[in-house]
Amino acid sequence: MKPKTKHPLFLIVIAFCCTVSITCASNNKYKQPKKSDITMQDSLKEAQKLAQSLKRKGISDERVLTAIANVPRHEFIDKSLREHAYIDRPLPIGKDQTISQPFTVAYQSELLQLKPSEKVLEIGTGSGYQAAVLCEMGVDVYSIERFQELHLTAKETLNKLGYHPNLFFGDGYEGLPDHAPFDKILITAAPKEIPQKLKQQLKIGGWMVLPLGGSQGQKMTVVKRVSKDKFTESVHGDFIFVPMKEGTAE
Repeated sequence: MKPKTKHPLFLIVIAFCCTVSITCASNNKYKQPKKSDITMQDSLKEAQKLAQSLKRKGISDERVLTAIANVPRHEFIDKSLREHAYIDRPLPIGKDQTISQPFTVAYQSELLQLKPSEKVLEIGTGSGYQAAVLCEMGVDVYSIERFQELHLTAKETLNKLGYHPNLFFGDGYEGLPDHAPFDKILITAAPKEIPQKLKQQLKIGGWMVLPLGGSQGQKMTVVKRVSKDKFTESVHGDFIFVPMKEGTAE
């Protein structure tokens, strides 16, 4: 049988369409996963709605709200939970840990009063969502995670989305003394007492935001370093976080 000859104009149209598709894909801020129940366009719309709902709940820092609106939260959780990704609630991520409620992420970020290029230490990388929000706010992020599996998963997710914070596997109570001092420190799990080693890794004039207290509930606390040996504390509401533990684990 004689093969059909394709018309040159048809080939040109195909080549043009392929070129446009490649160009559009390369300009996307986030790469769309090969298999996903949520399209990138849908996710950004949902993230924007989430940011608007957080504004109605009292978050007023526009840089925080913009960051929340730009981060695809569904990428940081298991596919089976993605339909809940843009609901204001915590979700499990494994190892008895959770991705924090978006309001909590926004609230802690707002309390930090971040300035561009500040050096920020996050204790408890978890899923990587909070680190992504911090990256969106233009700060230099250092984040430490005690669970190796979560550390590796967060690194893969963040890098896939184009975020490249400084990620470490280690004991959060030890902090990162080799990289200190930090302008701000954010703790995303609850210690019963303020970690002394972390206080010493703050710059003078810097501050730490953490949920302080036992398993029954904690007080969101801001610790400011006034001088070499003087610190002040203020309380900003009641929250419930998973407990902060010492050491590392797989």
